[in-house]
Amino acid sequence: MRMQSFSLMIAGVDEVGRGPLAGPVYAAAVILNPHSKIHGLADSKLLTRERREELDAQIRAGAIAWSLGVATVEEIDRINILQASLLAMQRAVAVLSCVPCLVLVDGNRCPQLGRPSAAIIKGDQRVNAISAASIVAKVARDQQMRALDLLYPDYGFAGHKGYPTPAHLHALQTLGVSPIHRRTFAPVRQLISAGFQAAPFCAELQS
Repeated sequence: MRMQSFSLMIAGVDEVGRGPLAGPVYAAAVILNPHSKIHGLADSKLLTRERREELDAQIRAGAIAWSLGVATVEEIDRINILQASLLAMQRAVAVLSCVPCLVLVDGNRCPQLGRPSAAIIKGDQRVNAISAASIVAKVARDQQMRALDLLYPDYGFAGHKGYPTPAHLHALQTLGVSPIHRRTFAPVRQLISAGFQAAPFCAELQS
């Protein structure tokens, strides 16, 4: 029985937030419980917010283990977004409460994990554990971006989550670059080169 349980310790890993111009990149690692089925798992991008949040609650309650890893805006600018994404994945796997026997990572590259691992292209559509990780990471990052929207309400982070939508680009051109914008990303870098000053940081939320 112990060998059977150990053989089922497969972690799915995915990241969210490579494309935005602002905010951190998040990764999640999930070890699903094979005896607690979760129906409707899919790539988080294909789900509504309401469905993602429903599934996120089920995953957190029913998984053998789940965890989050984050790479900050400063780390993204220092080591580039690819390396920051891999770092977030490493951090997520490192804090799992159970040690997986195998880690399956969405995409075509695995971070250095110190565990057997494999990259699976479109894994968030093909492997339930990776789908679950994509949901957990997406919900967590979206919550963080809504919190940052309270600090910088004029940028619309609660809506676009930092992605380069027309509304976000207009806010950038109007307000300048905030402290949570990624300065190495082209639209932000170009504004800084043009002399736009950073928006002030709001240290406290309004009560």
